[in-house]
Amino acid sequence: MTEFWERFAFYGIRWALVLYIVTQFYDGNPIGEKEAGLTYGSYLALVYAGAVFGGYVADRVIGYQRSILIGAAFMAAGLFAITIPDENIFKLGLATIIVGNGLFKPNISTMVGKLYTMDDPRRDSGFTVFYMGINAGAFIAPILTQILAQKVFNTGDIPSYKVVFFASGIGMLISLVWFAIGRSALKGIGAPPAEGQSPMRVLMVVGGALLVIPVVFFLLKAGAGNLQIVLTILFLILAGMLMAEGIRDGKVARDKTIAMMIIFAFNILFWMFFEQAGSSFTFLAESIVDRTGALSIITAPFGMTEFPTAWFQSVNSVAIIVCAPIIAWIWVVMAQRNVNPSIPRKFGIGIIFNGLAFGLLMYALSQLVDPVSMKVPFWTLFAVYCIQSIGELCLSPIGLSMVTKLAPTRLVGLGMGGWFLSTGIGNNLSGIFAGHVSGDSGLSVASALSGYTFGFWSLMIGGVLLFLLAPVIQKLMHGVK
Repeated sequence: MTEFWERFAFYGIRWALVLYIVTQFYDGNPIGEKEAGLTYGSYLALVYAGAVFGGYVADRVIGYQRSILIGAAFMAAGLFAITIPDENIFKLGLATIIVGNGLFKPNISTMVGKLYTMDDPRRDSGFTVFYMGINAGAFIAPILTQILAQKVFNTGDIPSYKVVFFASGIGMLISLVWFAIGRSALKGIGAPPAEGQSPMRVLMVVGGALLVIPVVFFLLKAGAGNLQIVLTILFLILAGMLMAEGIRDGKVARDKTIAMMIIFAFNILFWMFFEQAGSSFTFLAESIVDRTGALSIITAPFGMTEFPTAWFQSVNSVAIIVCAPIIAWIWVVMAQRNVNPSIPRKFGIGIIFNGLAFGLLMYALSQLVDPVSMKVPFWTLFAVYCIQSIGELCLSPIGLSMVTKLAPTRLVGLGMGGWFLSTGIGNNLSGIFAGHVSGDSGLSVASALSGYTFGFWSLMIGGVLLFLLAPVIQKLMHGVK
């Protein structure tokens, strides 16, 4: 439930960020779409890159529980800060959210892994159920924040984005209080070690976080290209640290670490295209998808004649909630019959499903465009989110579980940080790709078709390649399933 409310806060602003940037800082001119996509990608990238440091702080300094509490406080502060309509304060608020998320996100996932022994067959399914909690918050957030912003506190065509950000800040405060009250149920899991009980360590981490915020702000201002260089250097440093620890622990640990690094590379590919959901797909929904009359049985009670752009962000969560128990059950049944796909093959399936979603967009943008409105049918983008969700279920919860199995024993938190850093690199590339798709004058049918065709072929080739490499990777994993 702590993660539920944190995801409510995170996804509450996800649908609004790129639209807000264009509306607030470019007066609604589509020329701002490229910069909005780049900023969104950089923000997401730094959110996940921050997990590297948060994992290390939890592992070595103050423990997982205290890291989560401090991170939640910083995230709430940042969410309230972005309600102020100033571009510099907006990016400073994003920087504060990023620092807080770095302390929060990797550590709560690591604690789930600590609830199970390494050979517990319920481990993957446990992470999948945890993933359902994430998506329950992600489902409610866009719907509720859109209604509050456009129907409750504003009656015009343009939502009151300040309300979106404020509601998300409230959600983050609930997450903080929920964990503070309920952490006794963890029976000491994630508590700081004996040598890490000193309150001075907490003050040091808070002070360090305050010093990091201006650095993150500078990276947001520096642009996605420069950020990509920084992220790549960070990833190489982290890989070196994990490899050094793996080598120190012996041949088996070394091989497992190598296998994990290969999976990280394919993870970058997946998220580069998956995260169009919050950038170019948002502009696609806003201007190229025919939302009029779509699912009127759902929108009519809210006085809406078209499906809101924000609500597309909830489609992914609905699909996850519906499919997660089914996928978890399939993995358990296949494991009982000794035919459970290996981790690399599950990843390959996830990448291929992501590619199929882009294949549907290729078809829609080339064959289904209405010649008068120049829009594609509503169902196509709705189906794209659903197809991507199946791919996500085959990859993301399995990846979280994989890290807790393959990372060097003493650096599991840092290994989880590596998982999120590879996701961050993919997210930054997603912003660069979204900027390319929008171009200098905004998203068009032609630019979307060209960009999404590239996405389709990149993902399908990557998925097939991972299937071919699966036996080699599995050998390096030394029996981990």
